Amino acid sequence: MEYVTDDSKKRKLNDESNGTDVPYSKEDLKKLLEPLSKDQLILLLTDAGSQYPAVAGEIRDVASKDPAHRKLFVRGLSWETTSQALCEAFEEYGEIEEGAVIVDKATGRSKGFGFITFKHMDSAQEALKEPSKHIDGRIAVCNLAAAGSSTINNPSDQSQRKLYIGGLSYETTSDTLLNMFSQYGEIEEGAVAYDKNTNKSRGFAFVTFKTVEASKKALEDPNRTIDGRHVTVKLATEGQKEKTLPAMQVHAGYNNANANVASYGRPHVSAHAAPALGFSTYPTGIAAYAAQPHYPGLGSHYGAVAPYGVTFQTPQAKQPGYPS
Repeated sequence: MEYVTDDSKKRKLNDESNGTDVPYSKEDLKKLLEPLSKDQLILLLTDAGSQYPAVAGEIRDVASKDPAHRKLFVRGLSWETTSQALCEAFEEYGEIEEGAVIVDKATGRSKGFGFITFKHMDSAQEALKEPSKHIDGRIAVCNLAAAGSSTINNPSDQSQRKLYIGGLSYETTSDTLLNMFSQYGEIEEGAVAYDKNTNKSRGFAFVTFKTVEASKKALEDPNRTIDGRHVTVKLATEGQKEKTLPAMQVHAGYNNANANVASYGRPHVSAHAAPALGFSTYPTGIAAYAAQPHYPGLGSHYGAVAPYGVTFQTPQAKQPGYPS
């Protein structure tokens, strides 16, 4: 990175340095900077930027060129949150270049997340100092879009910080829920679960605290009343296990309607499998019976073996079309 990029900035630096010209060319400065470590360069530029506004402005412009440094991903939005409401929640941190809630192309309904792109990198950094935002009665969470939807804190301990609250009244709002649980500690994310199509409560919610200690405090009283309903509070991992139905037992040899269980075919006997006791196979068609060996006692007009469990009676008269 060069301290001076054009003549106007160079003159400004010269004026601020009491008229002393920079004694080195760009090539000289480049050679001096190449051996320095990253930490040394950061320290050097920090000192220069704090002394000279022109340098600070150049650092800001260069750092903001890549949108990845100033684009935020915001998740946990209410289905009713609009793009305008999303932008209004972030405009206090700096000028917004672009902001939008993502909607389903087919239905036009919100997908519950959106993106905010600031004009400058430092605005995004300011917004990320407090990643949890209260938007339309819900706590949404933001992070750099380039980092994906990963957890803001250490993801390895999320299972100990995220709680499942079951048995909620359908009238309980996210605001009521958050007010109830904020007494135990700072909340990173939390909301009542709503049906995406009907926008009605599903009777349960999730709350993620910023610390494991806060989560443990909330779990000390697992049974409590909210809006007149007795609710249960437990770790989200335990709540998810209870919602999972056990796999059905399947008896071998029979099909099962459960799509999650491999289908078992019924026993199948080939149509031309040779019967036991040495009998010949059963060809199809009446004419084919004439070719079968004759067995006494079954009637000369049939000349074929009777299927198991069926007794042929000798006809009293020759049947038309049968061989004699």
